[in-house]
Amino acid sequence: MSTPQSNTVFAAFSLDSANLSKSAINTVRTTLGISGAAALIIGLLITFWPKGSAVVLTIMLGIYLLIAGIAYVGLGIFSKGISGGARALDIILGALFIIGGIVLLVNPSESAVVLGIFLGVFVGILWIIEGVVALAQSSDAPSKGWAIFFGILGVVAGIVLLFSPLWGAVVLFIITGIALIVLGVMQIVRAFTFGRGATAAA
Repeated sequence: MSTPQSNTVFAAFSLDSANLSKSAINTVRTTLGISGAAALIIGLLITFWPKGSAVVLTIMLGIYLLIAGIAYVGLGIFSKGISGGARALDIILGALFIIGGIVLLVNPSESAVVLGIFLGVFVGILWIIEGVVALAQSSDAPSKGWAIFFGILGVVAGIVLLFSPLWGAVVLFIITGIALIVLGVMQIVRAFTFGRGATAAA
């Protein structure tokens, strides 16, 4: 005997259309369709136009930093209910955000490269730490061989990423794009199939 959720693979797909009205089903379909299309478009751009997409994302990050910086500065200047030290910190943080936003917007291509290198170094360090932790805990692991393999793989991958952080960041970026394409297609298919039996019976 199957439960309403037994045919679903992902938790996000576990919504049961049998308990929803026709308008609610249409809302879910629209939401899935729009989010799926957005994920598919972004994934295609990242996968097949990675450099341009990185520049666009850098510009968007720059705009966000500018807006957040202005908000923090305004909070520090006009907030009367917080201490002078907290207001000063808000102004300093806001000024740093604004400077960062301006730098990203003035040189988006160069900033995208710097951000890519930073991301590659950061992920490389994380992988090395994760690999070392896996090796240190391998004696207590249920499958010691797999734990050692995973630990060595993490350390080696992290070292490779540290020596070529920009290349590693590009690979990670493209993998993200491919994942978004797959997710987008799945959501679009779900948008067309969600609630089909319920709406047919209605």
